[in-house]
Amino acid sequence: MESTDNKRLEYFEKQAKIRVKSRKQHSYYWNDITYFCNYFAHEELSVLEIGCGTGELLNDIKGKRKVGIDFSPAMIDIAKKQFPAIEFHCMPAENITIEEKFDLIILSNLIGHLEDVQRVLEALHKHCHSRTKVIVTYHNYLWEPLLKFAEAIGLKTKTNNLNWLGMNDLNNLLYLSGFDVYRSTRRMLMPFNIPLIAPFFNKYIAKLPFFRHFCINQFAFAKPLPVGNEQGHSVSVIIPARNESGNIENAITRLPKLGKHTEIVFIEGNSTDDTWDTIQKIQQKYSGQYDIKIGQQKGKGKGDAVRVGFDMATCDILMILDADLTVPPEDLVKFYDAIDSGKGDFINGSRLVYPMDKQAMRFLNLLGNKFFSLAFTWLLDRPFKDTLCGTKVIFRDDYNRLKRNRTFFGEFDPFGDYDLLFGAHKLNLKMVEIPIRYKERTYGTTNISRFKHGLLLLRMCAFAARKIKFI
Repeated sequence: MESTDNKRLEYFEKQAKIRVKSRKQHSYYWNDITYFCNYFAHEELSVLEIGCGTGELLNDIKGKRKVGIDFSPAMIDIAKKQFPAIEFHCMPAENITIEEKFDLIILSNLIGHLEDVQRVLEALHKHCHSRTKVIVTYHNYLWEPLLKFAEAIGLKTKTNNLNWLGMNDLNNLLYLSGFDVYRSTRRMLMPFNIPLIAPFFNKYIAKLPFFRHFCINQFAFAKPLPVGNEQGHSVSVIIPARNESGNIENAITRLPKLGKHTEIVFIEGNSTDDTWDTIQKIQQKYSGQYDIKIGQQKGKGKGDAVRVGFDMATCDILMILDADLTVPPEDLVKFYDAIDSGKGDFINGSRLVYPMDKQAMRFLNLLGNKFFSLAFTWLLDRPFKDTLCGTKVIFRDDYNRLKRNRTFFGEFDPFGDYDLLFGAHKLNLKMVEIPIRYKERTYGTTNISRFKHGLLLLRMCAFAARKIKFI
């Protein structure tokens, strides 16, 4: 083991002399890795990079605090000279002595060089809190023959014998080390910048189902596996209501107690019946039993109503409950347990698992939902069953980050579902779906127009493809 470590150290000490020049020569390849990691980084995060080399990736990553670790003194010396504002430490990945937890940890093209990958991944836990995200990048083993050929003819820097790790191997090692891999993907078909051709292939062709398996870079996104329920969060339940007078009281009486405190926020929006009067009466009637806030939206659409409610909310966790009660209020306990226990950061309901009431969803609506679930599975690189279920749950601090980052997508979604889904993806949140039994309405009629709103949803998917997939 010691001799192997000495050989690795000797190799990287030599590589340090040419590292900066080599990265510049192959900047097209390296910059894409940095760009993709940076897509999921944000200015508020603390970032740790293990195996930082001469520091280029860490310098370009967004973050309020950035720390780099590498076991090569020569690499760290160069990193400090290049980027004096960043904190760098020389220490082995297996034994990091910094006593600090980080929001984002990156291991880029490191695991191929490690003697014991699982040991390094297990050691990460002392630097993780329950919502830390880990990004691991490594080259696709299908490229191994080509990479060796490139080394032989001098197009690529020669490396030691590397670990042979496919995507399944990487995901399995993360799982064995106590991490939950919630997204895996590949990028870049052409690692050399051939003008016009390489950008087209890497931006579009590489994202298609067959071709993506041949991309050179693979990425795994993970978070620590939950270790038990915290049972320490308060909950705000936002109930947008338009022409739902007959459901308001049931929404209160059927709502279970959630967490250490439950706050209910009704937002009425442009009703033509007496929904607003009913909400005011219900607030007075139950003022001693429930913490109820009420408000009216000035804009239009459910998305606007949800945003008004989220801005009024004061608790740790934000939940949406549609006032039509087609998602039973009693099921919110499942949503709370999932986010409170750390099983997910963004919880979405799925109406397309259990058989639903006969009149709960019209046939064309059902077909549309199934189509959009397939589209989102491709867009977000993870299985997605139901994008349009109204019940969604997110931590309030994550929503506040999503809100600050909303300019990236813009104000494009009158329903609010895609705004939250796309925003959660950009924040690198783990999304979890909870199957629920979708019930038939007992009061009122749906506010959804199948054709008008279906076309709008298609346009939003095309918009998302440009902002999420083809990047």
